[in-house]
Amino acid sequence: MNAKTTVASELELVHDSEPQLTIEDLCFATSNYLESKQVDDIRRAYFFAEQAHGSQTRRSGEPYISHPLAVAHVLAMMHMDHECIMAGLLHDVIEDTKVSRKALAAEFSEEVALLVDGVSKLAKAAFETQRHAQAENLRKMMLAMSRDIRVIIVKLADRLHNMRTLGHLRPEKRRRIANETLTIYAPIAQRLGMNLMRCELEDLGFHVLYPIRYRVLADAVRKARGNRKEIVSQITASILNRMEQEGITADIQGREKNLYSLYQKMVNKRLPFSDVMDVYAFRIVVDDVDSCYRMLGVVHNLYKPVQSKFKDYIAIPKANGYQSLHTVLFGPYGVPVEVQIRSRDMDQMAEAGVAAHWLYKTGKSEGSNQAHSLARQWLHNILEMQKGSGDSIEFLENLRIDLFPDEVYVSTPKGAIMALPRGATVVDFAYAVHSDVGNSCVAARVGRHLVPLSTQLETGQSVEIITAKTPNANPAWLNFVTTAKARSNIRHYLKQLRNEEAVLLGKRLLNKHLNAFSTNLNDVSQQQIDELLKELEVDDFDQVLNEIGLGNRQVLWVAQKLVHDDATFEEQQAQPLVIAGTEGMVVSFARCCHPIPGDPIQGFVSAGRGIVVHQLNCKNTSKLRDQNEKWLEVVWADDVTRELPVDILVQAHNQRGVLATIAVAISEMGSNIDNVVVDERDTGYSDLRLTIDVTGRQHLARVIRRLRHIDMVERITRIN
Repeated sequence: MNAKTTVASELELVHDSEPQLTIEDLCFATSNYLESKQVDDIRRAYFFAEQAHGSQTRRSGEPYISHPLAVAHVLAMMHMDHECIMAGLLHDVIEDTKVSRKALAAEFSEEVALLVDGVSKLAKAAFETQRHAQAENLRKMMLAMSRDIRVIIVKLADRLHNMRTLGHLRPEKRRRIANETLTIYAPIAQRLGMNLMRCELEDLGFHVLYPIRYRVLADAVRKARGNRKEIVSQITASILNRMEQEGITADIQGREKNLYSLYQKMVNKRLPFSDVMDVYAFRIVVDDVDSCYRMLGVVHNLYKPVQSKFKDYIAIPKANGYQSLHTVLFGPYGVPVEVQIRSRDMDQMAEAGVAAHWLYKTGKSEGSNQAHSLARQWLHNILEMQKGSGDSIEFLENLRIDLFPDEVYVSTPKGAIMALPRGATVVDFAYAVHSDVGNSCVAARVGRHLVPLSTQLETGQSVEIITAKTPNANPAWLNFVTTAKARSNIRHYLKQLRNEEAVLLGKRLLNKHLNAFSTNLNDVSQQQIDELLKELEVDDFDQVLNEIGLGNRQVLWVAQKLVHDDATFEEQQAQPLVIAGTEGMVVSFARCCHPIPGDPIQGFVSAGRGIVVHQLNCKNTSKLRDQNEKWLEVVWADDVTRELPVDILVQAHNQRGVLATIAVAISEMGSNIDNVVVDERDTGYSDLRLTIDVTGRQHLARVIRRLRHIDMVERITRIN
């Protein structure tokens, strides 16, 4: 038997060894904490789901109802409420049977119907690709989560059971589901503080994607565990002895990373297995917060702590509500010992996260409320992020960015602590405060010192944002921001700005064509506009102007409709459009010919981009000549002050310092070099292709005249 066959058989053995559950098992599990009427509702939901799925089977040949029953049992083990467990039993009836959402709400409740609908996928026929389907289904689920966070808990339970039973699927589908689990669902569980769920999802996904690596690493961990028993026992005995002396009671557990975390650490830090397993980890669970800090003093007194390796997540909890004290010690024989110290409530929250909200039935619910509010805050950020995302694919990418934070903690001038992902910049901080602060930020002080907006922040820094009176978000910020919230808000602002600029340009273009009919927009009646809107089936005239400005609608056709004139454009005498260089994102300048003020130019209306300005003799536009309706007559304004790039070729003697001399000369003439490409030739000359910024042909002529006075320069030409 070869290695591949062995791994495949192991995979089926591990993933298909789920115990066969019955409704009686589920009712018994829930009767320990739910009322009898609620248990009866769960039983009723089971029989409804069983009848709805009828003779449907899973790939393994088992009745389909076995899957919803297993999902409900996972939820029962988490002590979820009865409506959530009912939703687990019914979670596939809308998607896979003829039962409608309305029928489900009538039979049970609107709450149950909302949960089931939230985890139901959209029809596959509506999407071009699998990636689009994944992105839209996630967007739908996130919207449902914002109304009821239990939607994601049902979905995670569903995904967990599917991961446990992947053995009968095709290998490529198995890998696709495992990859989606590792990149989306396990990080969501982590973001919600559901550590136990996250660990199992990660290990199952790791097992499917890399079965041989999983087996080798599991065997290595098993052997290492046996060799470590003596030191673990010695450290445990030392801590217990010191605890008794201090009068503290606690549970001490040896803590091991899950296999996927070990694998990630080895890959990311390029460490051998021996270095990863050389760390001994313990978790100490005490009664209350006061005992946490007393216990910290005990272990620091017992073993010397490693400087800079102490983290207080009790005073400053993680973004998902996780609280604990972390410290690293020099143990016996110099071995590193990692210790986590937390209270029992914190331990419960660390393992169950937001799901622990339903475990608390007494007044001790502060921790659960905190985790719940943090989860709500995260979902609010997701909704904000969705508004700034152009489509579902962009939303999915933003979500991926948001799900992998390695956090730093910084403070506002008033002392409020904010958690940001590692690598976050000043702009990320500004958007974390508020989207309006981000859009208006112009400078920042970190520790009272002015810093560039691209400065990456570090834990412990105090950040003050300096804002302008008006928003001025810069597209260049997209090159260095790291948070999904900042990225989506910048894109949303730029999209709005582009729309405003497109409306203004659309108005100019429409007036230009209306002038050819001896009228303008001010003379067009509201009735004429209403007739046009009715014909186009749009609600707002600004939308029409926006489409004209972006090049998505023919301006001549709109002008003819408004004046009820069917004359062709060639019969009219329209004034050329004046290009001032300040039109923003809806007028761009072609990179192929780099037109500058003073050049004869022409405009091409490009769908989605607005007007692209070319030189009149640009060779690249020859293939577009037949599209007459897309060409515009354009001229430069008299007072263009904007600097535009232009390419020049400088042939110079190949001598030391020639490039520096040329650069100084260009700078003296008030120009800036954007790019340099040097091509050395065997003839003793070098070809320097320079991209420089100029305000027009006259400015370019002054630069060229200055360069010709340099002895080393042989020839200068402008590149078109």
